[in-house]
Parts: sequence; C-alpha cells; structure tokens
Amino acid sequence: MDDFFKNIHQRPQKSDNFFDSIASQKNEEELSRRRKQEIERLKKLLSTRLAEGDRLQNMNLFGNKNKKELQQIENIIAYIIQEETKSDNILRNFEKIKLIQDMLKEITSLGKIHHLMEDASISEVMINAYDEVWIESGGKLQRTDVIFDDEDEVLNLARKIASHVGRRIDNSSPTVDARLPDGSRVHVITPPLAMKGTTITIRKFKEDKLGIEDLIKFGSITRVAATFMVNAVKARCNTIVSGGTGSGKTTTLNILSNSVPNDERVITIEDSAELQLANDHVVKLEARPANSEGKGEYTIRMLIKDALRMRPERVIVGEVRDGSAFDLMQACNTGHDGSMGTVHANNPDACVSRLDNLIMQAGFKMENKAIRELIAQSVDLVVQIQRMKDGSRKITHISHVSHYDEVAGKVVVHNIFEYRLSGIVNGKVQGEMAYTGYVPSEDLLDKFERYGLDFHSLVNSEEEVV
Repeated sequence: MDDFFKNIHQRPQKSDNFFDSIASQKNEEELSRRRKQEIERLKKLLSTRLAEGDRLQNMNLFGNKNKKELQQIENIIAYIIQEETKSDNILRNFEKIKLIQDMLKEITSLGKIHHLMEDASISEVMINAYDEVWIESGGKLQRTDVIFDDEDEVLNLARKIASHVGRRIDNSSPTVDARLPDGSRVHVITPPLAMKGTTITIRKFKEDKLGIEDLIKFGSITRVAATFMVNAVKARCNTIVSGGTGSGKTTTLNILSNSVPNDERVITIEDSAELQLANDHVVKLEARPANSEGKGEYTIRMLIKDALRMRPERVIVGEVRDGSAFDLMQACNTGHDGSMGTVHANNPDACVSRLDNLIMQAGFKMENKAIRELIAQSVDLVVQIQRMKDGSRKITHISHVSHYDEVAGKVVVHNIFEYRLSGIVNGKVQGEMAYTGYVPSEDLLDKFERYGLDFHSLVNSEEEVV
C-alpha cells in the first residue's frame, strides 16, 4: 500500500507552467481583441479629424499623387495616432505603420482595390458585391481575393467617387457615371437596383499611347490592312469604328486619329476624355452630366454644334449613342471630311442600321429613305473590331459604305478587307485579314487620288506603315 501511494506521488503532475500558458493565451486573445477595437476606433476618429482639418482643406485628396502633399497627409495621420495613443499604447509599431498606410490609401485612392488600379496588366476592375471583386487581365475575367468588410465600405467608396465629380449616390440617384482623377471611367449602381449590393465597374485609363505598329504586333491586323487604314485617314475618309462593349473601339479610334496630319485642326468630343491624340492642334471637349438638382447637363449633341463653330477640319466623337449620330453625319457632309466616331454594333451592316435607328429614335422628322441616303453620303468606311473567344481583339472588317439602294431600301456595304478564321490552336484564335478583291466606287477612289494615294497599290502593299 505504501508503494501505491508512493507511486501516486511520483506520477507527473500538471505544472504551474501549463496554467500559466493558458492564462497567457487568454490574455493574448483579449489583447488582440482590444487592438482590433482600437484600430477601428482610430479609423473612425481619423476620418472625422481629417475631414475637419484646416490643413487639408486646400488639398485635393482623392487621386492626389503629389509626393510632398502625400507626405504631409501621412505626417498628420501619424501625429493624430501618436496623440491618441499616448495614454494607452496598446498598438505595436507595425500596426501603427499599417494603419497610417491604410488611411492614406483610403482617403487618396480606392482603398482595397488600390493595388488592382496600380497593376498595368489589369484593364478593368468590377466590384459585384462587397465579397466579390473581379478583374479583366489579358482579355480574360478573373475573380480576385479582395473582400471588403461589408456593404457600407463599398457604398462609401462609391460616394467618394461620386462626390469627386460633384454627384451624389442615394435612393433618388442610384446610378452615377464618373471619371477618376487618372482618367479611368467608372459606373456605379446601388441597391435595390443592384441586388447583390453596390456595384462599381471601372474601365482603367491606359497611359501608354498605342500606335498602329502595336496593333500589328498584337496580331489585331495585318500590315497591308493597317497601311490601308492609315492612308484612308490621310485621304480624309469619314470613318466609323464599330464593335461591342470592351472590344477596343476607343483604342482603335485613338490609333487612327493619330494618323491625322499635324497641320489640321481636330476637335474631339467625348463623354469621358479618353482619347490621347499626339497631334499638334487638338481641342478636347467633354460632355457634362446633370448635377444632383438635375441641372447643368451639356450633351455630346450640344458640343458637336459648338465644335462646328470652332473652325474644325475634323470632328472626332468618342461614342455615338443618341441623336448625335445625325449631327456627326451633318458634320461629315458640310466640309469636315475625315471625321470619325465609334458605334456599338456587331458587324458593319449592323453599324449602319444602328446609325439609322439612333437618328430615327432622336425624333427627327425625316423619312427612312432620307436618313439612309444621309448615312450613305456621309460615311466612307466602317472599321469593325471584335473581342475573340481567347480574349484577343481583332479588326474583322474594313468596309466601304457604298450607296443607298432604292429597290432594296437599304444602305449597301461592301467589305474591302475581312478576317478569315482558320481555326483555334491551343486555345488561340488563328486567322488572317485578307483583301476581298472589292473595288469601290469612283467617289472613294477619288478621295485617295486627291491626296496622291493609289487605292489598288495600298490594298496589295507590303510596305511599312507611315
């Protein structure tokens, strides 16, 4: 029996270290919880103090990339944190540094999607809900691991974007089209219209200026077709770039516009300024939406009328999607040869029909025949671009808008060049842009000849783009 009790006393007992470790773990968990609460408290305090701060009143915070001013903002944030944590210094240094950087991003940029906006390989950012953020990169959609804290955080981001352009987001104004300081286009739509939550779509502005050689390098067009397009612009052909959403219409229009000779005065008109013309003589006009009271709107149509009083040699409209179609046709017909624009359509014939419908829907008192004759007289070429299944963009047609056929009651369109698909290899679309053999009417041939260009040589030429 003595041996039994002796053995009990000899068995290993739980030491004080075990209970100490449990207590330490609980303390650490409590400390972690308090740190999170302190960080949230400081974030709310900083948002209030920064909004009221006199030193920041004259600074343009959102979109600010001025290094000196950013350093000033960072110093102010650091000072407020230091003052607020004097009595209870619960936060570690790395947590304070992270808080400073997070707040700096939150008030000057787009917070949690800041790194996506900085990534040059990403062309579009789509927030579908607070826990669902997608991007487009290399022509493909990908879901990211970015998650906002809640719906309110996304809504606050939307309000920040809207306030930057003098608009508001609320029940009476649930959608906003805006432009970020870097030129990126933004569309916001909020519940109950957006059922998943506040939805923000950002089409990023490309700072790099692409040229016709880039289209050739990307495989979007052959050198022969590219040479033809560049010279068609020099020959002052009225051109419409047609394509679906995200197909690259604006990029293609920009590249074509840069072929305009430098001695010509060009006026560009856009909803949101995206064109980056390298020409010496360019006047840029931008439409303005109505303010929160529904006043102050200035439309594309109004700007085209203004532009025609500003001695333009060419008028370039970023996107034609309303009655401005009629005004652009009028410009093309009144001594402004070489004017251009873009239209949402899936093929050249659909592009012509779209122009027809836009003019009719605008309420012009014209017969269908008169509208179609106007389009046939005004537009020379349609450049069709398409986003392919593999994410690549291809120019699929360069078409001549020939004439109005009274018997058929339609505008006749002939393809000069067309993309011929040969197959798909390893997921990549294969094909080639080829001359169809079509010879246009004397009117178009004369345009080329007036500028010392031979149509037949161009459609068969392998010479360098100039």
